[in-house]
Amino acid sequence: MIKEYNPNEIEKKWQDKWAQKDVFKSENKADGKENYYVLEMFAYPSGKLHVGHLRNYAIGDAIARYKKMKGFNVLHPFGWDSFGLPAENAAIDHGAHPGKWTKANIDNMRRQLKLMGLSYDWGRELSTYTPEYYKWNQKFFIEMYKKGLVYKKKSFVNWCPECNTVLANEQVEDGKCWRHSKTDVIQKELSQWYFKITEYAEELLQGHEELRGHWPEQVLTMQKNWIGKSTGSEVDFILDYKFENNGNSHLKLNDKGEVVISVFTTRPDTLYGVTYATVAPEHPLVEEVILKENPGIREKVEAMRNEDKIARTAEDKEKEGVFSGLYVINPVNGEKVQLWVANYVLMDYGTGAVMAVPAHDERDFQFAKKYNLDLKIVVNPVDKNGNLEEVSVEKLENALTVPGVLVNSEEFNGLNSNEAKEKITEKLEKIGLGKKTVNYRLHDWLISRQRYWGTPIPVIYDEDGNIYLEEEENLPVKLPTDIEFNGKGNPLETSEEFKNVILPNGKKGRRETDTMDTFVDSSWYYLRYLDSHNADKPFEKADADAWTPVNQYIGGIEHAVMHLLYARFFHKSLRDLGYVDTNEPFKKLLTQGMVLGPSFYSQNERRYLFPREAEFKDGKAFSIKTGEELVTKVEKMSKSKNNGVDPEEIVKEYGADSSRVFTLFAAPPEKELEWNMNGLAGAYRFINRLYLLVSGTAEFSDHNAKSENHYGVELKNRNQKDEEIQKKLHQTVKKVTESIEDDFHFNTAIAAVMELLNDMTTYKQEVIDKDNISTESKKIWREVLEKTILLIAPFAPHVADELWAYLGNKTFTFEEEWPKYDEELTKDHTFNLVIQVNGKVRDMVSTQIEISKDDAEKLALESEKAKKFIDGKEVVKVIVVPNKLVNVVVKG
Repeated sequence: MIKEYNPNEIEKKWQDKWAQKDVFKSENKADGKENYYVLEMFAYPSGKLHVGHLRNYAIGDAIARYKKMKGFNVLHPFGWDSFGLPAENAAIDHGAHPGKWTKANIDNMRRQLKLMGLSYDWGRELSTYTPEYYKWNQKFFIEMYKKGLVYKKKSFVNWCPECNTVLANEQVEDGKCWRHSKTDVIQKELSQWYFKITEYAEELLQGHEELRGHWPEQVLTMQKNWIGKSTGSEVDFILDYKFENNGNSHLKLNDKGEVVISVFTTRPDTLYGVTYATVAPEHPLVEEVILKENPGIREKVEAMRNEDKIARTAEDKEKEGVFSGLYVINPVNGEKVQLWVANYVLMDYGTGAVMAVPAHDERDFQFAKKYNLDLKIVVNPVDKNGNLEEVSVEKLENALTVPGVLVNSEEFNGLNSNEAKEKITEKLEKIGLGKKTVNYRLHDWLISRQRYWGTPIPVIYDEDGNIYLEEEENLPVKLPTDIEFNGKGNPLETSEEFKNVILPNGKKGRRETDTMDTFVDSSWYYLRYLDSHNADKPFEKADADAWTPVNQYIGGIEHAVMHLLYARFFHKSLRDLGYVDTNEPFKKLLTQGMVLGPSFYSQNERRYLFPREAEFKDGKAFSIKTGEELVTKVEKMSKSKNNGVDPEEIVKEYGADSSRVFTLFAAPPEKELEWNMNGLAGAYRFINRLYLLVSGTAEFSDHNAKSENHYGVELKNRNQKDEEIQKKLHQTVKKVTESIEDDFHFNTAIAAVMELLNDMTTYKQEVIDKDNISTESKKIWREVLEKTILLIAPFAPHVADELWAYLGNKTFTFEEEWPKYDEELTKDHTFNLVIQVNGKVRDMVSTQIEISKDDAEKLALESEKAKKFIDGKEVVKVIVVPNKLVNVVVKG
């Protein structure tokens, strides 16, 4: 064995051995073993790993190795989320096909991952950009279309001019594209494909009960708010306008041909207080009627459309609007009120129209005050004594938003708000102008993308625009290669061979040139791992029944309302299509915290410096080049702030095991981790100490001692130091096991092994380094060495296997059973008995825990240190507190 710890040599040696024997290959069924599926969110092949990847994968690998040692049949696969804009943008910039760029990146990142020694079953590896994968996206699309879960409609969508594609609402951040933080997103009307996720809105909410306690509550709350369930009433206002229907209208019409504007409200009790109504700038009424009647307001409407949809509804956002020139009729009293187009109304929520009650809604109040619109009080508040408070419109400084008693509401005067909600809704139902309903903020999933590098949508149009689904035997519809990547428009439009086809009926056809949102790829990939090379099926149902839901899923909380919600919807859809029987894709979810690092900003140069460009004096950072004091912060690692760390460089200098131990030890997995080179060096020192300790003393352990029955140790023959180290060992095994089982708190598990190593070092010096080591001490040392190596194996697998082999073992550590502990051996059998005289501590004596009161009293009275305070005095009484103290009370 190499005397000096050389991580690069050791790690390559064991990675080669693992690869040669294909030791991480998993079977879909293993006799006598329970399946356990652990999965980290797969990676986008950007070309290089970062330490955020390292942390995510180290957590997953520790779980996988631990579960193997606990006797589970573990599935731990890896793959690539490999469609998406960066590859296409690289093709535009460098003239290379996205496939070549993607494959090169995958090859490099796979190489980097293998340097980490991760226990992936590489035989199940998948890439979503391959036709063998996206064929099944297309099949699911066709089946979901037939089931009514896919449809196409014309609507205003978020458009990124930089990406030249549509963005889902979740991909717009503060009015900017999520991939281009300086690019304003605009609104564009296009005909788009949607998945009907709203069909599952209630089930997605109810499913949280199955996940509660297994998923972070924050994720469930984020999804609940995103789905946004509200119970209220739908109210129909009639447009005071003679509408001529040409047969192509998207407006809601009644049997008289009148335009009906439906609104959703949770406060039907305020219906008599409506003084105006508003519609979203994207509402079909705007284009079909309002702008035709009042074209002069188009510029204002367009400006509102181009505002960020999320920001438009923010409380502190300035409310903007324009009068349409038209009026609507209140269904309960026949009053005509003005109809406005307003920026705070969204088509994505409710009906895209709002009844405005400015006296009782703060947002409506602000809008009415700004544009001098009427206010009408219809609900008077009630004070704490139950008395009605008279309030005048003139004195209102804010809206009266609390429930109360109705006034100015005809036959409903005097009813409290809850009663009035029911009664007014009943009236609406009787006259056919409203009903009780449930509304969701969730909108259907827009999947159309005007880009090349994604799954082609398997649809063909004839010359009349009729839709034909691709025949399943023709799947996959493959991406063409004769594409011009110039960054202008939809690349698939440039391929005549792809676009132009002949339909089965002999007619000319034109292929859909939009591709699917890449979130479709990641919505079911966990199922494809079960049979990733099956050419006939996406996966076998029996395998899905055996492996799902995934036992442990690991990824960032930023995916709460996109990937995680989409995957839940997709799984339920596949269940209803007969592919799976389970309701949820992921049983348990761990959201790891971000990795933070120090950033150094130069105000003179107006840029972030690399760490190598800074030097430190008296706790402050300065530019090496100019001497300027730098603005230093600890923040999320990113390319833009030049504060990232290259994992490959770290591995070369400190080794993969040290990197893994540091990332797992520095913080609990769900908390932020502050990257610290001193901490990394500390992890290296810890492993080095263990390495030197085992390699330097293994010959003094009993190589014939077996793990059964405490390695043959006769407990009665142990000396005090034997007993202490064995107790510490069993306490550590218990602590490490409980820390891992309790939400994978690897930090406390590793801390416990570090404490044990300190005690091992002391035991070595006091026992192992001495002459004439007893037989029991050798057996105990064997137990301590073996169990310590197995405890560290999930975190530092290379050095664990190296030391395990050095002890003469022929197996890999992850093939071994996880160490057991004896509860009796974890207990303290002695304690320090405190001896007091008149309440003051005079001595402390080590004794057995089960000492009797009489023996404890005798010990106290015979204590040499206590006797000098007792002799010559009268002992009044002796107070014994079992297993704690003895207090001798004297006088004289």
